[in-house]
Amino acid sequence: MSYRYISMPVYRLIEEFSSDVNKIFEYIDAIYDRIERVENKIKAFITIIPREYMYNNVEALLKKIKSSGSAIPKLFGVMIGVKDNITTMGIRTTCGSKILENYIPPYDATVIVKLKNVGVFIHGKTNMDEFAMGSTTETSAFYPTRNPWDLNRSPGGSSGGSGAALAAGEASIALGSDTGGSIRNPAAYTMVYGLKPTYGLVSRFGLIAYASSMDQIGPMARNTTDLALLLSVISGNDPKDSTSLPIESIDYVKALDDYMYKEPRLRIGIFKELFEGSDDCVKKTVYNSVDKLCSYHDCIEISMPYTKEAVAAYYIIAMAEASSNLARFDGIRYGLKTHIDGRNWVDVYTEVRTKGFGYEVKKRIALGAYVLSMGYRDMYYIRALRFRRMLREKLGDVFNNVDAVASPTMPIPPPRLGEFFEDPLKIYLADISTVIANLSGYPAISIPAGFCNNLPVGLQLMSKPLSESILLYLSAQLEDRTKLRDIIAEV
Repeated sequence: MSYRYISMPVYRLIEEFSSDVNKIFEYIDAIYDRIERVENKIKAFITIIPREYMYNNVEALLKKIKSSGSAIPKLFGVMIGVKDNITTMGIRTTCGSKILENYIPPYDATVIVKLKNVGVFIHGKTNMDEFAMGSTTETSAFYPTRNPWDLNRSPGGSSGGSGAALAAGEASIALGSDTGGSIRNPAAYTMVYGLKPTYGLVSRFGLIAYASSMDQIGPMARNTTDLALLLSVISGNDPKDSTSLPIESIDYVKALDDYMYKEPRLRIGIFKELFEGSDDCVKKTVYNSVDKLCSYHDCIEISMPYTKEAVAAYYIIAMAEASSNLARFDGIRYGLKTHIDGRNWVDVYTEVRTKGFGYEVKKRIALGAYVLSMGYRDMYYIRALRFRRMLREKLGDVFNNVDAVASPTMPIPPPRLGEFFEDPLKIYLADISTVIANLSGYPAISIPAGFCNNLPVGLQLMSKPLSESILLYLSAQLEDRTKLRDIIAEV
């Protein structure tokens, strides 16, 4: 096995393949050899495309390109792990749930179409919390994913499979989705880079919905340049998505290079409340990384109340939207099939949803239905929406004075498997740093900050809408100072 290909960044792989297209097959072998060696320990994937199929697919497309005289696409041959709530034509898409265990979509999500257009190949669908409801990838109906840095701990969630696949060397880049921190959480816990884009920058067409007003597909990678490269491919307007912003995709790699060349001095706010509520070891590790940025940029401490209330508002809105979105999984339109002749619809729905949904999903649907029910809608749901509007206004005031806001991505180190099930409230409160970006629609990135007791810790930076280039610039600066890039965990 060529370990060189396992840890090689995508922007270097592109150079290798352009000099000799046959190196793609060496790369494919390296990735699959690595999967055979570590996947039984990590369980990062729900579905893995067979090696032989990948060979045949690459060879067939190469012949087609050569016979047509077309240029080989820029990212041709690069393999990506895709979170299993993003639809992939002809490839099983389960959402980590028994209710979709055998669902094979007849179409591709827009982000998948864009990836295929530049020559990227999907080699697997990554494990996730069921319907993205969880922060540890333990609510998956199939099996929990383990953290490559400590197999007794969680890789975070809900995009834990994508983070673990990157950290274990089982994928070069990955896609996740982020509703309340589900890209940034596993990025922090697995020592990789993860970006939640501005709401609407990346099409949600083909993303199986959890909470539609906050769901966002985003890139995950082992370095900032690969993150920018992947964002350049998947972003841009999509007429199939009514929430898609009416803007064209930009070249984020070029934008990043421009920032790095000019090196503008920015103003960074240190989010006081989010540091105060973090574990001491996490706080110290993140402060060390922030100091590296503050040695060049201007840093000020900022205070914004209502952080704890943001968690409550997030879960009220998310669960309300989930109860509506998951109503379609009834065994007739979608989901498990059962005998329906001579039965009433209540019995059919009850059987399918009882067998198909796990405990966490059932709990969130029930809570969502409750906050939308007569007599409670104004008390909970409407008040949460009003709070959300106020939070956006407060954030707008904050970003009148700073270019970015820094905080720990997660307030605690990666939890042990099963730890959050012992204290369900703990799992919700752990999202305190990440949900603000989802409620507001602002972009946020998680950057490796270092290790705390040999466990990964992430630094989160948030900026105003469509400021992804600023976040990537700060990420690249910190990456240059910490050298925490393209790291593979020894599994």
